[in-house]
Amino acid sequence: RESACPSHSSASYVWHASRAAMAGSTHCIPPSPTMKPSAPPTRFPKNKVRILLLENVHQRAIDMFHQEGFYVETATALSKEELLDKLAGRNGHEAIHAIGVRSKTVLSAECFELAKRLLCVGCYCIGTDNHDLPKAEQCGIPIFNAPFANTRSVAELVITEIIALSRQLMDRSAECHRGGWYKVSKGCCEVRGKTLGIVGYGHVGSQVSVLAESLGMRVVYHDVIPKMALGNASQCGSMEEVLEQADYVTLHVPRLPSTKNLIGAAQLAAMKKGSYLINAARGEVVVVDDLAEALRSGHLAGAAADVFPSEPKKNGEELFESPLCGLPNVILTPHIGGSTEEAQAAIGVEVASAMIKCINTGVTYGAVNFPQVDIMPRVGTHRLINCHRNVPGVLMKVNTALSQAGCNIFAQQLTTSETVGYMVVDVDVFTSEECMTIIKSLGESIRSRILWAQ
Repeated sequence: RESACPSHSSASYVWHASRAAMAGSTHCIPPSPTMKPSAPPTRFPKNKVRILLLENVHQRAIDMFHQEGFYVETATALSKEELLDKLAGRNGHEAIHAIGVRSKTVLSAECFELAKRLLCVGCYCIGTDNHDLPKAEQCGIPIFNAPFANTRSVAELVITEIIALSRQLMDRSAECHRGGWYKVSKGCCEVRGKTLGIVGYGHVGSQVSVLAESLGMRVVYHDVIPKMALGNASQCGSMEEVLEQADYVTLHVPRLPSTKNLIGAAQLAAMKKGSYLINAARGEVVVVDDLAEALRSGHLAGAAADVFPSEPKKNGEELFESPLCGLPNVILTPHIGGSTEEAQAAIGVEVASAMIKCINTGVTYGAVNFPQVDIMPRVGTHRLINCHRNVPGVLMKVNTALSQAGCNIFAQQLTTSETVGYMVVDVDVFTSEECMTIIKSLGESIRSRILWAQ
């Protein structure tokens, strides 16, 4: 599907294109002294590799792509039609090879169907559930994210909110801003000695656990997957067990059908009277109307929400509405859990590194939707990359093609999912184009490309 194929510029692979597409280039592999090469392959200019970065991706990521010699285009946001035009290369736009987004951009099935040159997607955030991951896989497009980079930032925000709710800080601050002065202690408490309940003990939940214990809190948690407790935390057998004993409940679960409306009227009623709820996970996890009612009735003493079922697509005034607005001792923040300079810089490096490695070497380690292959490059070889439909007999056809071309295989790795297979093969430089021609002609092939080593 693509004649121009990316590769690593620093120490392993370089750009390669077919002779028909790039005839006349002077960047060639030297011939072997013992074998007569075919017409030499050619280098594809790296400044023709188009990277589109949206939603103010951190400058560190932009700099990394520039250092690779790629052409980088940035934009705060694009309309749906503008995005489709850039993916498809229509209406005067060059088709892009890779795209980086944050949490607001949605990549639908239509996006992936039109993106014939797209090699990979980078999500500069944790969540990837606003994209059509199965369709991307079917189209041979791996998607990368940053599951660890903003963990600390989110965990610190949660701890901050636990303390702020305990002291009613937001209400006291608002009163002072209005000229009021209300020095009160009723309903305010220390967090030391209190019980924190964590629902979802993954990267963020476990970090919150460690920080909470350092404040002298007792920690209990529940996860659908058994997780080793950190420090003195105790694992509970059910979420209900957590809710009924925790003074503070913090949610750290992914967006799944099983987590939608996870916390509703029944669960809120099961929480201790005077307890607090913090949601920095996904907006759909909590039934917001039920939470508002629990706060108005006094059953809960306060709450904090950083995520909402519906969130504005841009910054500005008079854009946000929620049943939680105006309620006392309720902290509302605009999805800023990972919005720190440190987190964004770390995310930029982590995701850009994965994208560059995928573009340059075909490595898909860390992809959230795609078979993962991680194979070291070999100097003096060509790398054949093929994504195909995972049906019986494909591997036999591929290996037959390699055998018919008489190629020497230096390394081969194949990984499959239920839908697709992804194969990386390092072969000798003299038969690679013949092999690729045959592989591309297979009816099961989705995407194929060649990289060559220097």
